[in-house]
Amino acid sequence: MCGIIGYAGEREAAPILLGGLRRLEYRGYDSAGLVVARDGKLCITKAAGYISNLSEAVHGGADLPGTVGLGHTRWATHGKPNETNAHPHISDGGKIAVVHNGTIENYTRLRDFLVSKGYEFFTQTDTEVAVNLIAYFYAESGDVLHAVASAARRMEGQYALGIICEDAPDTIIATKRDAPLFIAVGERENFIVSDVTAVLEHTRTIIRLRDYEIAVLTKDGVTLVTSELDEFTRETETVGWDVSSAEKGGFEHFMIKEITEQPDCVRAALSPRLRDGGIYLDGLGISDEYLRSVERIYITACGTASYVGLVAKYVVEKLARVPTEVVYASEFRYSDPIITDRTLVITLSQSGTTADTIAALREAKRRGAKVLSIVNVVGSVIAEESDWTLYTYAGPEICVASTKAYSTQLALSYVVALKLAQVRGTIEPERFSELLRVLATLPDAIAATLPLREQIQYLASRYASRDNMFFIGRNVDYALAVEGSHKLKEVSYIHSEAFAAGELKHGTIALIEDGTPVVTVAAYSPLLDKTLSNAAEVKSRGARVLAVTTESLREKVESNRDAVDDCIAIPDFEELFLPSLAIIPLQMFAYYCALERGTEIDKPRNLAKSVTVE
Repeated sequence: MCGIIGYAGEREAAPILLGGLRRLEYRGYDSAGLVVARDGKLCITKAAGYISNLSEAVHGGADLPGTVGLGHTRWATHGKPNETNAHPHISDGGKIAVVHNGTIENYTRLRDFLVSKGYEFFTQTDTEVAVNLIAYFYAESGDVLHAVASAARRMEGQYALGIICEDAPDTIIATKRDAPLFIAVGERENFIVSDVTAVLEHTRTIIRLRDYEIAVLTKDGVTLVTSELDEFTRETETVGWDVSSAEKGGFEHFMIKEITEQPDCVRAALSPRLRDGGIYLDGLGISDEYLRSVERIYITACGTASYVGLVAKYVVEKLARVPTEVVYASEFRYSDPIITDRTLVITLSQSGTTADTIAALREAKRRGAKVLSIVNVVGSVIAEESDWTLYTYAGPEICVASTKAYSTQLALSYVVALKLAQVRGTIEPERFSELLRVLATLPDAIAATLPLREQIQYLASRYASRDNMFFIGRNVDYALAVEGSHKLKEVSYIHSEAFAAGELKHGTIALIEDGTPVVTVAAYSPLLDKTLSNAAEVKSRGARVLAVTTESLREKVESNRDAVDDCIAIPDFEELFLPSLAIIPLQMFAYYCALERGTEIDKPRNLAKSVTVE
């Protein structure tokens, strides 16, 4: 959620930190701040609102000279989003400054302890507890590294911490637990960063910091130690994409850029897994024997990823005939799930650091399930803790609202469903081969939907002025409607809800009034007549209906003027995989509605890209 960057080098730190913070804006934030070590003192500037406010306050960094510093963007969890509660936070006495991502769950107890020791608090944040706890142990030991390790052992929850002490002004210390934090290595300069996109213009060489490990950075190098302060080494990695991947490349917004990138992203996700007429899960170590033994599947995720799960449920059950349930990760632990050693839990996460999904994963493993995860970020917490991991290779997704993460996760869900079906003998070999052949053409089929963009922009201009909108569909079309509605509300701020079309008459239809927009997903041919009948129900009560269907169903849909006002037709494709095409116009519709309404499309209010707190 929050963004962290730290710099220790020979150049002026503040302009570099500001540039990195701008690249982290997509993660969501409501305030920002900088601390730079200068002449043995810690100089801090903070601002509520946009990073531009912070930049103006320090004149682009000119007012904060110094070659070692930390920057932070905050998404409020404890305390109002204002300058006082913004990071960095400084200890009582002013010796130590901290930036923090995450939540210190036992901060109340720690705060009471520190108050009893004479420490004063000036903010409402849990981070001020963290910095004062480090200060307390520093006062005891006189060794800031020992103090950080001692404080980390006593903090419960999730944290990524960057620390500067005025007694060691050339040094940054960093540590983490269940929150992303990387070390980036340059020439006579080193960085800490919560997302490598922030430093790609400077270096693509990184070290992944793992939970409880501590890094000590100066301009001359990086030292890694365990929580017990034993020194160790780790090989560096090279990030496989460059800064241009995290830039708009001529597009007005990252969202529309990432929508158009989906064919290539899906190709990157599928190509390592499909070859020579078979499915290859190389390196996973997942056995056919285990897959045959699975009696139940849970899919658990948050937000858009959970709506991937809704589609995947239909595909897995249809192909592999395994009972599959989709549970929000935030509810999974509390639902007392029925799990045995024959339960497979599939977790989905773009970042691999989603706090609720991490908790669900750990609960599943505690109860004896095996966990297969589909994630984008290599080496993330979820990837590391899962029994098996499939990477989406979608590259950086900058817009807060996920698009290519959805499409790549869904594509790999098809792979899992087909593999299960093949191993369990629930699909004929000829049908398996045909579906595999068709799946390999999915990227090109998705690309064929992109020319709909102009028509969708026109239709969005006719619907975007309304403040309430509904999405309906049946079967897998309902699962798509849920994500379409979710995307619209995220970026346009239109109040939107999705309903199973057959449930309208059981209460929801009372909300329909003259002019209410209803998007009807009508691509699933076996239930087309029933879906159109439901569309006619809302249209007869004054709704304006926009249908999303296929080319082969288009004539039937458009000719039914009692049910439909406007129609978007996607290319025909294998019905099992059709959701991967149908989602594209729904994403575009959300984007162009938001464009009409003038919202912050890439950085919607109150939202964060990676939700690392519960």
